[in-house]
Amino acid sequence: MFLYVLACGVLLYLWWRIRDGLKINSIEDKYIMITGCDTGFGNFAARTLDKKGFRVLATCFTESGAAALKRETSRVKIILLDVTCEDNVKSVSKWVKHEVGEKGLWGLINNAGIMGTLAPIDWLTIDDIRAPIEVNLLGLIHVTLSVLPLIKKAKGRIVNVSSVGGRVAASGGGYFSSKFGVEGFNDSLRRDMKAFGVKVSCIEPGLFKTPLSDPKRVLEQRIALWRQLPKTIQDEYGENYVQIDAAMKQKLNYIRNSDLSLVVWCMDHALTSLHPRTRYSVGTDATFLWIPLSFMPTFIQDYFILKNKVKIPTTE
Repeated sequence: MFLYVLACGVLLYLWWRIRDGLKINSIEDKYIMITGCDTGFGNFAARTLDKKGFRVLATCFTESGAAALKRETSRVKIILLDVTCEDNVKSVSKWVKHEVGEKGLWGLINNAGIMGTLAPIDWLTIDDIRAPIEVNLLGLIHVTLSVLPLIKKAKGRIVNVSSVGGRVAASGGGYFSSKFGVEGFNDSLRRDMKAFGVKVSCIEPGLFKTPLSDPKRVLEQRIALWRQLPKTIQDEYGENYVQIDAAMKQKLNYIRNSDLSLVVWCMDHALTSLHPRTRYSVGTDATFLWIPLSFMPTFIQDYFILKNKVKIPTTE
């Protein structure tokens, strides 16, 4: 019986590997749009997928980011985009429609995102919470809706960059709320678009070495926030809370992934595979820590996460 089950498992795995490796015929005539190409995953993806042969339409948030990407590529067409600005999103969607013409848009990679302020919830204002939600979730949804008719026309692909933070909320801040929202939107969109031949995938990177997750910037931001807190909250958390927390988080540097190509491979596969995966979890920490933890009972998640937080004096 054991050998029979093992044989079935091996055959199923081989079938999945063969199916996973089947590719579309050509990409040279296919347009893809990538948001957030100033740095990080988006920048790497624009350069990589351009070399691969796609017709890349890249959006950048800053003029300096756009200028740098233009210097690094030859065929990529670049436009500035603030995903939180309604008029800007509308004008960019018109530009995309003009560029792709009757072919439609084969792929959209929703990559633009910000970390926002990561800190205990009672340190934050509603504006701190709102900022990453407006960019990471509402901006992503708005961009998708603005070009969705072009993607339906091409029977193309949508790739939403979420995070393992959309599976497990390891800290306070609007970032995790925004990524949980992306996961929900992604699932709804995938099911709604199936009838139109549009395939929707979600990428869940772990912790990578990008400007988004720069530990020095996060620490500086938290120190500045701490100095603005009322004395009552500072007393609740303890005088050295920020320093102790920063020291504990140093261990995260050991699990931060440095190879951005791992994420871009997922984007590439989602765009070129005949049978793209619905989810791509990528990164050592995602594979061996966060994704397994997300399937654990809540009390186990709480124990693990709280074990790695600073003890609050008032709760001892």
